[in-house]
Amino acid sequence: QVQLVESGGGLVQAGDSLRLSCVASGRTFSRSGMGWFRQAPGKGREFVAARSWTGGSTAYADSVKGRFTISRDNTKNTVDLQMNSLKSEDTAVYYCAGTTATRGAPSLEASYVYWGQGTQVTVSS
Repeated sequence: QVQLVESGGGLVQAGDSLRLSCVASGRTFSRSGMGWFRQAPGKGREFVAARSWTGGSTAYADSVKGRFTISRDNTKNTVDLQMNSLKSEDTAVYYCAGTTATRGAPSLEASYVYWGQGTQVTVSS
């Protein structure tokens, strides 16, 4: 059984930083893309960032470019999301996701097969 478990969420103030982590078990993602999505209250789930297994391809939503950084450790089967200069509009449940794609850093939700349970990030203004 494949499991993705996120951690690191919490309540912070605008301008603060937060680092989310996701560890996968039951399947190696060392040859697959991984990403982060988020869902704000009353809204649909949206793409945040993705990284290919080689690290040679990354993708970010325009709203987080320059503030968020996705990183991976294939030896540990983990993917992290460093979030800096947080804004109130970053408040959402953040989901880690894994794809079976061996190339690229997919931004489409439909490209992802495996999902974590989510971790809440709340940014107060």
